[in-house]
Amino acid sequence: MAAAAPVRTNWHPAMKHSDLERWICIYPAYINSKKTRQEGRRLPKENCVENPTYAEIRDVLSASNVRVAVENKQYSREKSREVQFRGRIRVQMRNDDGSFCNPEFTSREAIMLHASTRIPQLKSRQAKPGGEVPQQQQQSTSGGGGGGGGKKGKGKRR
Repeated sequence: MAAAAPVRTNWHPAMKHSDLERWICIYPAYINSKKTRQEGRRLPKENCVENPTYAEIRDVLSASNVRVAVENKQYSREKSREVQFRGRIRVQMRNDDGSFCNPEFTSREAIMLHASTRIPQLKSRQAKPGGEVPQQQQQSTSGGGGGGGGKKGKGKRR
């Protein structure tokens, strides 16, 4: 009888929690409200953010005193190969002794929920380029001109 081939795993008992390979991975698609569950969303839609970037996730988590690392990887379910959809965040959840780095984050879902609630509060999300103020001014100025737009130059026919 032939011996069974050993099962190959990436985890080794000598690896510490501080090793980068032991950190959890978060892709922006996990908390993207525009994605379906089939496309990789992991949280309910009402808890997600519209089109988050890896930089926003990194900023939010680093402000929460969590060790993060950014990798130039693409999510396997992402259809677009554009640069804006690239990026993977690695987060250290546990110390070498096995205790949580931040007792507030005891699971992957807790980290993703925290990121999705804080991203809308970022200044880059608050100040929208070409916001609503110019649109209101355009509406108010174009509405009171008395006609305009339609059949210019026709005049009365006699």
